[in-house]
Amino acid sequence: MNFINITKDVFPLLLRGMFVTIELTISALFFAVILGLAACFAHLSKRKVFNLLAKGYIGVIRGTPLLVQTFFVYFGVPQLFQSFGVDVRLTAFLAGTITLSLNAGAYMAEIFRGGVQAVDHGQMEAARSLGLSYGQAMRRVVLPQALRISIPSLMNQFIISLKDTSIISVISLADICYEAKIYIGRTMQSFVTWSVVGLFYLAVILVLSHVSARIEKRLSISDRKSHSS
Repeated sequence: MNFINITKDVFPLLLRGMFVTIELTISALFFAVILGLAACFAHLSKRKVFNLLAKGYIGVIRGTPLLVQTFFVYFGVPQLFQSFGVDVRLTAFLAGTITLSLNAGAYMAEIFRGGVQAVDHGQMEAARSLGLSYGQAMRRVVLPQALRISIPSLMNQFIISLKDTSIISVISLADICYEAKIYIGRTMQSFVTWSVVGLFYLAVILVLSHVSARIEKRLSISDRKSHSS
């Protein structure tokens, strides 16, 4: 089989797997943003217990490989529940979503924290002097600015998480990498198959990079307009 014929043969399988990859990425990032914000505020909290929990979570996730986290969630967590007499079974997709959410959430927490700390402290003081509570000032004044500052790093994390989905194929999630391995096992056509897989990832990441650049450009234009006015 030549390159074109192999590509035609494997393309529908990889396209189906790519849809699973994108679905997993979107699902995981949705929960990762929520988890990242929660961990960020816990890290910034003056309550020691929240601060320690956030630091512990971030430290454990950033200090262990994603592959280990995947096996722990898929195999370890159900076994832990079974030891207490609770029958818990996770699908590969659910385990992948949980793992990627926990992983990306830890990194996003640090991104959000950096964004919050980059906002001029005078913004908080000015908001408090106007009668806003700490929570209101954080929500209405500081957080919107922090999110704008964090967007480039967040978009980079989105791209990293998309590529990290390839690791979830080790628990038989039918993503693009899993479909590729099944096809290669049947045809032994590794070079062409992995080349096409790489092109799929490259295409999606180029789109995300373009979107990120457009968002950054729009934000810089709006910042210039606000400063000029």
